[in-house]
Amino acid sequence: MTDPTALSPALLSWASRVLGTRLSGQEISHPRERSRACRLGLPGSVRFSLKVSPKAVLYERETLALRSTAPALGVGDAPQLRASSAEHLALLLTAVPGRLLTEQTLAPAQESRAHRQAGALLARFPAAGDLSGPRRAEAEQALQALVEGAEGHLATAGDRLTAPEQTLVREGAGPLRALPPLAYIHGDASNRSPKWSGTRQRAGGIDFERSRPATAMQDFVLRACSTRTDRLDLRAACLQGYGRNVMPGKQHAVMGLAALDAVGCLVRGPQLDDAEVITRGRRSLDRLTEGVFA
Repeated sequence: MTDPTALSPALLSWASRVLGTRLSGQEISHPRERSRACRLGLPGSVRFSLKVSPKAVLYERETLALRSTAPALGVGDAPQLRASSAEHLALLLTAVPGRLLTEQTLAPAQESRAHRQAGALLARFPAAGDLSGPRRAEAEQALQALVEGAEGHLATAGDRLTAPEQTLVREGAGPLRALPPLAYIHGDASNRSPKWSGTRQRAGGIDFERSRPATAMQDFVLRACSTRTDRLDLRAACLQGYGRNVMPGKQHAVMGLAALDAVGCLVRGPQLDDAEVITRGRRSLDRLTEGVFA
């Protein structure tokens, strides 16, 4: 979507009825995402956004997270759900203050503070989620599918990985079958997902459409893998905020998940023609081979 008119009149009419006022919209979607998001213009100090999911499963995941997890994170630290429409796959949300962290140029001290707070906010996500009953079974099945998909990714990636790197991925996947700790995760914990409000001096979380039951360390790994190698200070600040040391009992799982993420990037990146994803996969493999990832 390149302009707000791509939102159907029926959808804008639904949002207008919920909020009790005529609305206009400003496109705020990330260019790499298929979901659409608009910032809604209306009077008053509270800001809202309207998000439309491309698939029912993403709509259902985000709706669940907004109902069960976001309230525990707190107003301002996460969007709060005002209304949802299964017909339109649409969510009407309070807007999180600030701008995307990746779009801001901050002083070094403030930049470190922002990344540390983003890590702390990410760590609160599993504690706020529910992993009882069928959701635990879903987490176990998802992890097994991730492990079993390693060979398919290796076959697709082909000579993008050296023989030693292929061995590293296979050896990393093996220990994950023992089921490391499971949790309800954010699922999209890359560096582009947090927002930062300089006025409030607080980080805020957004984009919960990939939240799901999974192994607890997947958010940790994705955050670590998506940090640029020339800004390891920000990586350290974020992981300090996250507050979970990679202890010997967890390190094999972290390394294995990082290896699977890397080969996945080397498969998805060329398919999407996304140099950023390819770079992330290659960078992680290089660090894992050097033994300096964790």
